[in-house]
Amino acid sequence: LQQFSDTGSRKEHVKITSESKPGFLERLSETSGGMLVGLVTFLLSFYLLFTNEGRALRTARSLDEGLSLVITLDSIHSVSQQNEGRLVHLAGALSTSKPLFDPSYGLSIQAVKLKRNVEMYQWVEYEETTEYEENGEIKKETKYSYNTEWKSEVVNSRNFDREIGHKNPSAMAVESFTAVSPNVQVGSFVLSKGLVDKIDDFKQLSLSNLEDPHADVTRGGDYFYHSENPRRPEVGDLRVSFFYAGLSGDDPHLGSADKVTVIARQRGDQLVPYHTKSGEVLQILYPGDLSVEEVFQKEHASNTMKTWALRAAGWLAMFVGISLMTRIFYTLVDWFPVVRDLVNIGLKAFAFCLASSLSLLTISIGWLFYRPVWALLIGLLSVVPIVVAKSRVPPKKQQ
Repeated sequence: LQQFSDTGSRKEHVKITSESKPGFLERLSETSGGMLVGLVTFLLSFYLLFTNEGRALRTARSLDEGLSLVITLDSIHSVSQQNEGRLVHLAGALSTSKPLFDPSYGLSIQAVKLKRNVEMYQWVEYEETTEYEENGEIKKETKYSYNTEWKSEVVNSRNFDREIGHKNPSAMAVESFTAVSPNVQVGSFVLSKGLVDKIDDFKQLSLSNLEDPHADVTRGGDYFYHSENPRRPEVGDLRVSFFYAGLSGDDPHLGSADKVTVIARQRGDQLVPYHTKSGEVLQILYPGDLSVEEVFQKEHASNTMKTWALRAAGWLAMFVGISLMTRIFYTLVDWFPVVRDLVNIGLKAFAFCLASSLSLLTISIGWLFYRPVWALLIGLLSVVPIVVAKSRVPPKKQQ
């Protein structure tokens, strides 16, 4: 059953759908499907937690190895054969052989990357859903609202609940793209593709010094508009902005070339990936002029952050997996409100404690081959959540 309630404005409407409350067997069937998803999620969490520890320790060892081997170059303007194949550290200004162009808009810049970002003025649909029970039925009230916004991706209006009056074009007349300089250097050294990929600190390019490229294009602020009236755009109008990364030449408006710090293997006049004994790859680039110690501190900090983020993701996956697998107990008692609420709290507490214990145990196994003492300590720590949970359960009364 669908009911439509118009608010008087074509930009907003409400749709109400209702369905009969699912029976016990239907809820049980849904729970069984959820248990299967839970089992897969539960097993994946072990893989994520275990492999993450190995990755973190290998990365830390590789960084320590790199720090013990790296040498700082005396000069970036001459290539010494003595350093062939070694891990080197250097810092200097970026340089490129040719400027990057966008002939369509009469724009050029001496930089590593130039990005053209095209946005189209389009309809965007938002929905807000609330569920409630009425006369033994579950009703879902969805409020759809429509707004016009600049979007860099085409919004498919055919997926809208109501496309009439909110139709978007199916494609943009002008495409976004990113141009990358084919030859990027620091002094006499050519950067590998992997190092160039790390130059991604994009800044918006000011268009104040440029003329309007075509009669049907108007410049407003830092945008080129394909619009009859940029102040009152219509659906389908375009605006184009530009971004650059890695300024590689002195520019009267943007300043001097960007400096970067690189740690990589020297191969002739090229800087390429360095393979450590533990199988990891060292190919590091940071903006600015940094010492060897500062670079490796940043890399260790980044490794630590990634490790904890994946640990949290692994624990959450395990918690969700256990919750889905044990939800059948909630379904079996969900027609008794008081019992249902107590069971729900108990299952959440059980999932929390078990996920915490199993996560710590998996992490300790991951450390076993690298740091056995720490592995033992974490393994003992994994028992704590279960002991705490057990201590909160009241003892049985003596017969």
